[in-house]
Formats: sequence, C-alpha cells, structure tokens
Amino acid sequence: MPRTDVTVPTEDGVCPATLHTPSSDGSRPAVIIYPDAGGVRETFLAMADQLADLGYTVLLPDVYYRSGEYEPFDLATVFSDPPERERLMALMGSLTGEAVVRDAGAFLEFLAGRPEVSGTGVGTTGYCMGGRISLIVAGHFPDRVAAAASFHGGRLAAEGDPDSPYLLADQIRAALYIAGAENDGSFGPDQYERLDKALTAAGVRYTLVTYPAAHGFAVPDNTTYDEAAAQRHWTAMADLYAANLT
Repeated sequence: MPRTDVTVPTEDGVCPATLHTPSSDGSRPAVIIYPDAGGVRETFLAMADQLADLGYTVLLPDVYYRSGEYEPFDLATVFSDPPERERLMALMGSLTGEAVVRDAGAFLEFLAGRPEVSGTGVGTTGYCMGGRISLIVAGHFPDRVAAAASFHGGRLAAEGDPDSPYLLADQIRAALYIAGAENDGSFGPDQYERLDKALTAAGVRYTLVTYPAAHGFAVPDNTTYDEAAAQRHWTAMADLYAANLT
C-alpha cells in the first residue's frame, strides 16, 4: 500500500504522521488509527496498510510528538524493565484528555483538506490506550466521527476519571464497536457494565463484546497476539466502516 510521510500542524507543534492509501487512485473515506502505548512502529505501519487495503485513506499519527524523538519500545520486555516502563508511563502521561482533543481537531482539519479523502464522516480506531482515545474523539467530534472502534482499550469507564469515555456517551453520534479482552485489569467487569449502561441510556448504536483472548490480542508484535482474535477484529472493523462510512 502507498505510504506518504506527512506533517500535521497542531496547537502544540507539528505532528509527524503517515498517510496510507489503497493501491488504486481516487478518494476514499478517512480513518484515524491510534496506536497502543508502544506508539508508532513497523507493526502499526503494516496495520495501517492493511486498513487502507479495505478501501480507506488512513492517517497514523505519532501521538507522542510532543516528546520529540524517542527510542522505540520492545513490547516483549517494556513492562518487566523498570526504566523502560517508567519511560513508557511518562509518554502515556503526556496524552491528557485536553491534548487528545486538540490533536484530533487538527487531524480532522488536515484530512478535510486532502484530495485522497472523500466525504465528511471519518472513522477512528485504536488499541489499548488508543482504543480509549478513539472513543474520546468520537464524543468530542460527533459531527465528524461516524464510526469508532476500540480493541482491548483500557479505562473506558473508569470511575473517578473525568476523561473516561463513558462520560461522553450522550454526545456520541457514531456507531461503535468495542471489543474488550478477557481478564483485563484495565477494563474489568465493573467498567464493562458501566460503559454498557451509559451507552444504552444515551441511545448509542454500539456493539460491546469480550474476545476470548488477552489484552493486546490484535497487535502482531505483542506477546499476547492472538491470530483468531485479530482476524475477528479485522472483520468487525471492515463491517463497521462499510456500514457507516461513505
């Protein structure tokens, strides 16, 4: 799939990103893909290519751009290596709710001006922390985000968290697909129930399921990658976007 290195002006600087398009010419609906805590790396470039191959123009932003250049993380060891874990947590902590929303506005404006993009309805998807971001963006930009997905997302309905996506349920107009992981401490049964109730009460169109796989199931370089769950996630995402992005 063709990849183009781009830069997106934001309120906080300039965000490097890649734009992924299908092999054939023409404009397509846009999708923003938000990576997991490990950030942009070859695995996510390949996933953005695969998503573009489904017929979309895909933006993959470096969500940690405020921190400047950083060494890529080894997802197999980062959580067992105290200094690396500390470095990762510091980067994650830089993504406040306000920063996420500011960036999303810039990404949407950027996509609106690209000839590779058709229509005004945009899709979002994300993994781990990116799944949470995907839903936050859907809640803050209801007139732009038409479909949003979250895969093994964490803190989606964390009690006491003012930025938790469940608090935005009554603002969401997008169709949602949310797939949690089994035995996931970042999105346990209490959060599942809280999110389910909030989305139902708000009349959101959504699917909320738990895949029989561990946190990280959809991302190939995670040690918990599960091929069957990953294929299920691709099918679900293709169906979601086909029904809601034109």
